[in-house]
Amino acid sequence: MTVKDASLSSRSLSLDHQSLAQMLIERKNMLIIQDLDGVCMGLVKDPLTRVMEARYLEAVKALEEHFFVLTNGEHIGQRGVNGIIERTWNDSSSIKEQGLYLPGLAGGGVQWQDCYANVFHPGVSDAEMAFLAAIPNKVANQLREIGQQAKYGLNQLQLAKCIKSTVLDNTISPTANLNVFHEIFSDRPELYAELQQSMKAITDSLLQEARQQGLADSFFVHLAPNLGRDDQGVEIMQPAQGSDSGTTDFQFMLRGAIKEVGVVVILNHYYYLQTGEYPLGKNFHAREAPHKQSDLLKLVKDNFAAEIMPTIVGAGDTVTSKAVENNGRIEFKRGGSDRGFLELVQALGKEFDTDNVVVYVDSSGGEVKNRQALKLDRSDPKAVRVIQGPGDSGDTEDPLTLNFVFPGGHLEYVDFFCQLAKARKFPQ
Repeated sequence: MTVKDASLSSRSLSLDHQSLAQMLIERKNMLIIQDLDGVCMGLVKDPLTRVMEARYLEAVKALEEHFFVLTNGEHIGQRGVNGIIERTWNDSSSIKEQGLYLPGLAGGGVQWQDCYANVFHPGVSDAEMAFLAAIPNKVANQLREIGQQAKYGLNQLQLAKCIKSTVLDNTISPTANLNVFHEIFSDRPELYAELQQSMKAITDSLLQEARQQGLADSFFVHLAPNLGRDDQGVEIMQPAQGSDSGTTDFQFMLRGAIKEVGVVVILNHYYYLQTGEYPLGKNFHAREAPHKQSDLLKLVKDNFAAEIMPTIVGAGDTVTSKAVENNGRIEFKRGGSDRGFLELVQALGKEFDTDNVVVYVDSSGGEVKNRQALKLDRSDPKAVRVIQGPGDSGDTEDPLTLNFVFPGGHLEYVDFFCQLAKARKFPQ
């Protein structure tokens, strides 16, 4: 039986990493699209403390045009991934010369970077950039006003430290990350829940301000984790409940900066590297693409040659499914910042018969304790198996299949990734 016949895309929650590696080694026309936080580095409460292994960066370089990142974080800025890379090597000039920066899309799909750290923001206006630049101070000021209320019990020094860790001054995706507040109020969850609601109100008011400035169609707020999207396409906040922090990240983003669109942007570039031509044109960018999966599939089917279509591996760590009661009925809200792009990777595999694979990395062991760990059956040490994924156990109709999983988190995944890159570069 060949690897193709084995149809790795039909696997579910598999731990057979060897079969996955063998397929990726043998298949020349292969493309990995990968998230970052929680996948190739641990989840931490303070993004400034993130670290990345040098061997991972070398492995990325070895894969060349067969690998691109797709993250809601950013390449540049104080908390950008480029800074992590430069701290890893402690020699930024050498990194640039060797092309060891991570190529691909950040900011959800609107910040493009090549391996030499040349960064572009296609389709973004000066007015939009100016509005985004003002957001961190506005959020910090409002959080300061809220946090000074006596019920929170924070002195000025504590509050200032919390705000510094919470407000992330990203260039194109300014973010409020409430993890530090969740930790402080761990014994008073009702206060954290109130603060979460206040944060939602702050972002809503900023969207209203954008509309008043003629930027009504420019922005949206990405919530992580979330409960999917409502009928208008707006992400649904996951309310805090007891020790469950629910939504912790409120990320102000440019309209069109959604990961599933980023998959098509990356594919457009991949085809150029293979053929010298862009199927959707050199200047195609995320902000001019449709958002619905069906429309994205049609766009690819109508413009991309099937014989060039690679086997795509989508790797992420944020996929949720939660049962909620609605008028006496139980329904499942499916979300997670990686879900959309992983579902599109899966759908493209079916459309083009390329046996695409979805990889899930269990990041529940990080500092951010809002992830559900994979459940393993270890009764037979020689045949350990996964008996429950990261979603609700009752959600048996989730359209997303997690083909291969890494319960050991980013450390296990990085080991796999480095071995794969070495094997492709130096085949036996």
